[in-house]
Amino acid sequence: MLQEISNYLDQISALVLKIPSRNVEKLAMIILDAYARGSRIFIFGNGGGSATSSHFACDLAKGTAVPGKPRLKAISLADNVPMITAWANDTDYTNTFGEQLKNLVEKDDVVIGLSGSGMSPNVINAFRVANEAGAVSVLFSGFEGGAAVEVARESIVVPSEDMQQIEDVHLILCHIVFRMVRNRIWGKGTGAASSQC
Repeated sequence: MLQEISNYLDQISALVLKIPSRNVEKLAMIILDAYARGSRIFIFGNGGGSATSSHFACDLAKGTAVPGKPRLKAISLADNVPMITAWANDTDYTNTFGEQLKNLVEKDDVVIGLSGSGMSPNVINAFRVANEAGAVSVLFSGFEGGAAVEVARESIVVPSEDMQQIEDVHLILCHIVFRMVRNRIWGKGTGAASSQC
């Protein structure tokens, strides 16, 4: 079992190193630009992506807070269970995120969807709503991006077909982006201490 642990960690490390740093930096800048404008960040996904969207939104909204400074407006659409189930039950599951966005999204907001396969219809539909509103749509995916990579304006694709490893790398990248954003909002360059979220 020890070898299995070692192999898994080696595989995760190798995948992280394959992600272009420029893509990660670009997402951090997109979020910082949205913060400077007072725009909002909407995040969502299914299954593990849903959990990561909640985690990422928490980090961005709470972990960047500074007394006396404006707050970063990050919201996980995956957290609104009544809204998700209402749209899924009354229409179709593909509407669970897109219909929420129709109430909320505005030009220059940032819409981040997590889909390990890149084939989640509700994530793809939400990107279309975001694009139509003039928001910046960003995909986190694996499996070469699936169909969603053709719809999202920006993407970070983990070069793997292992769903657990894709999800692990997504959370690592979310933490990297969060720390880059937090450090600049805090005005501490790259040396800020850890957040508690």
